[in-house]
Amino acid sequence: MSDRFVTQEEVERMIAAAIRQHNRNAAIISAVIGWTVLALFAEGLLRLIGKIPPLLPWLDLSI
Repeated sequence: MSDRFVTQEEVERMIAAAIRQHNRNAAIISAVIGWTVLALFAEGLLRLIGKIPPLLPWLDLSI
């Protein structure tokens, strides 16, 4: 067996790398969710004002 211990510097580097990876993944997920919500909002608004036809004929929204 190896009696190798992890130094404090190695632990700090591992923690910093894990935080960097988490922040990058969280930013990507947040961007995808944000663009999806924005696209769905825009699509619903365009359907509401009549610029694009309703998805289902019985779902005709009008103001």
